[in-house]
Amino acid sequence: MSIKEFFSFHENRFFWLNIIAMVVVIALAIFGVLKGLDIYTHHGEWVEVPNVKGKSVLEAKHEFEKLELSCIVSDSDYVSTLPAGCILDYNPEAGQRVKRGRIIYLNINNISVPLVSVPDVADNSSLRQAEARLLAAGFKISRVEEVDGEKDWVYGVKYNGKLLMIGEKVPVNSTLSLMVGTGAEVTDSLNVELAEKTKETQKQEKPATSGDDSWF
Repeated sequence: MSIKEFFSFHENRFFWLNIIAMVVVIALAIFGVLKGLDIYTHHGEWVEVPNVKGKSVLEAKHEFEKLELSCIVSDSDYVSTLPAGCILDYNPEAGQRVKRGRIIYLNINNISVPLVSVPDVADNSSLRQAEARLLAAGFKISRVEEVDGEKDWVYGVKYNGKLLMIGEKVPVNSTLSLMVGTGAEVTDSLNVELAEKTKETQKQEKPATSGDDSWF
């Protein structure tokens, strides 16, 4: 084949028809892929997240299913003034535009009342300090039980008549009573009650040991 014949392909109409056909096929393939992606990802299609705050999870689920959305519970808090299990918040929020099939993450109100550790106020705080710390922790104070001891000094905290130890947990918003000194000399009865409670706690926390502690 001569050089002249090699460069004469532009005069061959079948060559140009093949080139045009290839360009058309490639263009159609690209268009098809892009169109398929739009259909798969629902491009340009959206729904508005409804307002379900305060509703139950079941009610919210029905609302979301109407819009082809789904929901799952991802977190929980506790608000005593709201019904247990109601929706406190969710993400994405109401009014946001999302694609169908989107998962909505719910934050609901605890069904059971959470337990909270009692602050270390027994024999460690004055009455005013103890009240401030207990109220800040979410507790209520019903009454003050007067006992012999340094005036306005807190000697113990009780829940339902039970003397609590440091770190014990009781339901949040519980009503507690304080054992506060009147200024009179401490009697043996208070010391005995506190000592017995301390011994009982130490026994419960003491780890079990084997009968033979010998190294040999």
